[in-house]
Formats: sequence, C-alpha cells, structure tokens
Amino acid sequence: MARLTEADLAADMARYYDDPLGWVMYAYPWDTDPGLQLVRLSEPWASRYPCKHGPDAWACEYLDTVGAEVRRRGFDGRAPVPALQMAVASGHGIGKSTLTAWLVGWIMSTRPHARGVVTANTSEQLATKTWAEISRWARLSITAHWWDITTGRGAMSMRHRQQPDAWRCDAQTCREENSEAFAGLHAATSTPFYAFDEASAVPDKIWEVAEGGTTDGEPMWFVFGNPTRNTGRFAECFGARRHRWITRQIDSRTVAITNKDRLAQWVADEGEDSDFVRVRVRGVFPSASSMQFIARELVDGAMGRRPAVGTIAGAQVLVGVDVARYGDDASVIYTRVGRDGVSHPRVTLRGVDTQQLAARVGEHVNELRRVGADVVLFVDGGGVGGGVVDRLRALGYRPLEVNFGSRASQPRAYANLRAEMWARMREWLAIGSMPADEALASELTAPEYTYTVDNRLQLERKEDMKRRGQASPDAADALALTFAHPVQVPNIVGPRPATMPHARRDYDPLSRVM
Repeated sequence: MARLTEADLAADMARYYDDPLGWVMYAYPWDTDPGLQLVRLSEPWASRYPCKHGPDAWACEYLDTVGAEVRRRGFDGRAPVPALQMAVASGHGIGKSTLTAWLVGWIMSTRPHARGVVTANTSEQLATKTWAEISRWARLSITAHWWDITTGRGAMSMRHRQQPDAWRCDAQTCREENSEAFAGLHAATSTPFYAFDEASAVPDKIWEVAEGGTTDGEPMWFVFGNPTRNTGRFAECFGARRHRWITRQIDSRTVAITNKDRLAQWVADEGEDSDFVRVRVRGVFPSASSMQFIARELVDGAMGRRPAVGTIAGAQVLVGVDVARYGDDASVIYTRVGRDGVSHPRVTLRGVDTQQLAARVGEHVNELRRVGADVVLFVDGGGVGGGVVDRLRALGYRPLEVNFGSRASQPRAYANLRAEMWARMREWLAIGSMPADEALASELTAPEYTYTVDNRLQLERKEDMKRRGQASPDAADALALTFAHPVQVPNIVGPRPATMPHARRDYDPLSRVM
C-alpha cells in the first residue's frame, strides 16, 4: 500500500469537513488498537463503515447531527453563519470527555486557522480528565504529527507546528477572574469554537464572555455535563434558551460502556425519581423544590419546638462564630446547648475589626462560664477569621479553628467541611429548637446544593448566593459551626477558676442531639 502523502492527507481532511463521524472513523486506529475496541458499532453505522468498533450509538448520532448542521449552514469562508450550539445533559460515565476530544480533533484537523478554548468545572477536572483525554486522542489520530501538545498546568495547548499562533486550541480554567481568556476568540475565515466539560458548574460570567466569540466565521459551541443545577446557563440551554441550542439528554443505562450493575444499585438505593438518579443516571435536571438544601417545613418545625428549661451549669455549651468577610456581611455568635438553639440569643456585629470581635467573643464565653458552662468554641478561621482566632489565643482562650473549605470527616460524601456541617445541622433541625426568627429561617432555607463530579454533596457558596440576590447566611453558618467536629472539652476556652472544676471527657457535638 502506497504511503499516504501530506497532500493526500490534507485532501482527506478537507473531505471530512462536514462529516465528523466519518473523520472519527478514519482518523483513529479502530481495527488495530485493542484499547479502542470497547464498543461494537451498531446499525445503521455498522453498515456504513468497514470497522467493527467505534463510538457508542449516542455519540454516532450526535456527530451525524453536527455534520448535518454544518452542511445546513454552508459556511463559505467569508460570510459569518449562525453559531452551531449543542448541549448534552447526561448521567454518569457516558464518555463526554472522549466526545469532546473527537470534536476538537475533527475541527482542528479539517479547518486551517481554527481557534478553540476548552474548559471544565475545576482545574483538576480540566487537567486530569478533559485535557488529558484530548491529548490522548490527538496523539492517536492520523494528524498527530501536525500538533505540538502541552499538558502542564497553566500551559495546556494544542498548536499547529507551522502556524502555532493562528491555528490552536487552549485549555483555560473557568475561574471568573480568568474570564478574559474567553474573550476575543475570533477566526473570521475559519471556526472559532468552545467546549465546556461539566458545564453545569461553569460560572455564568464565563458563558457571557464566551458569547462574544461566536460572532464571526463558523462558530461552534459544545457543552456537556451532569444536570446538577436547574438554574444557570447550562440549565437555560434546556429551558429559556432552548431555541438557541440543539440539546440531548442521555440516560447512562442506554450507553454501552457504563457499569449497569452500579447504576442499578443507585436506582435501587435512591429511587427512580430521586434527584440523585435524575442527575447521575437519567440525565434529567433535579426538581425545582429539591434544589433547596433545607426545606422550610423542617425549619418551621424547629421554630415551633420549645426546649426543656434547665440550668446550663456543667452542660456542654457550643458557641459558633462566623466572621464577616465583606462590608455588607455580619459577624455572628451563635450558642447552642444540645437540642436547644433558643435560650441564648445570637449576637450580631457589623463594622467591627478582628480585635473588637475577639473581645466580644471573649465576653460572651465568660458570661457562659460564670454560670458553670463547659464552653466549646468554634471560630471560622478562613480569611480574616484567622486574625480573630489568633487574638482569642493571645487572650488566653483556646478556640477550635474551623475552615469551611477544609476536608470533611466523610470525604466521600461531602465536598468540604461546610457541606458536612450543614448536613449535620439539617438532621438536628428535625429534633432541635430555634427561635421564631424569619431572618434566620430565610438564611437556613436559601442555600442550594449540587453534587460534584465524584458524587459528593456540595453546598452553594456565599458568593454564588449573593449573585442570585440572596443575603449572606451569616447566622446560619454560625449555627452550623456548632456541628463542626468532635473535640475534647477541657481547657477549650482557657483556664477555669478553681471554684469551677470540670471532668476530662471526650465530646461529640452530636451526642446530645438524640
């Protein structure tokens, strides 16, 4: 067989300009590489190609749709055409990153001077999964020798070796402060394109900036993700903006490569209509009401419950201190004794510095100690909170520093410690009591939640709540801090007077809940 010349290869790439599935079947060694032979082609594609193996049926259909849309637009290399925008919401494990790699390979190989940007929900996902998959398939393709590919964090790119600045695709993190990296993606005589992996968690700001790159040439925009949120731009692709997007929702159980036994376990454990199964298996957005992490009914029940009245002498009293980070936030001191979240009114402070806040916390602790309480003090140590912790220690107290973003004690279940604390607080609300306080009730019921790509519960950040018009849940976070983690009681808040002895014992903040 004659060796394929560069001229022949270029001609073949031109032939697949509007046939991405044909390009995928041509460009990769399906018949000779056992590592690619995971799926047997189904009809009608099995009759179309000589290879026995290839993409799953859903991917074949998707790629055929892309080709049809390219032909319908008929880009002539000069006059801009409407953007080709496709969104896929799916369950777990269907091969979204692999399809992203095929799309990038097809566009880059068939369109000289194409320019693309790829992103994902986190830098870890982008580097270790999305870009790793793009790099892998690029090196397997028949045009592998055309590209210089870099994979180091902060420098992930795929560039044509002879025209590296004009013909390239770059991986960019989706941090909002990096939004300018998504601007100015113009290729008037070619194809500017975006690919978003785990798009449900890509900030709206990134979407807004990317819009500007779809105004010239033959723009394309491909987004994939688990439908973890029913708000935001990814959800809008299937809702308010659905007339601008071609959408697909893929049930993981219909895909050849997924673990059917594991999926069946999830359905059996959680229920077909549960949000977990809707998001992680069926590729369906969660119900509107279930986005709310704490239900109003749960809060109303706690507000209507009166605690048993008794002395706190000798009792373990938990104090949570949420430290304000921004000018419109408040610092809050919340006190809880077992199921009783009512008897000790919270303290709210605005416009105080770390020294003043530490002094007020110390006064609060001393008031409780004077009546014989064993005080366990949890202080938000993130950001400026570290200064409060330091000052309290300088004053002779021993606060337990809590960082909301730190590792949960159950890391497989929760994305961070804040999510875990709020989950414990939610359990407590079923039996605990809290004041009839509408502001606190609003804070408790305001945060939404999602699941991370590895199925861990993630609570909405304060910053994201503010963007959708919600107040910062300062008091609710202060209460949540009282569920931080097990500690030992002695000397938590400094030396005690000789008249107030205490016994050494282990303390679990949930032990008094039940």
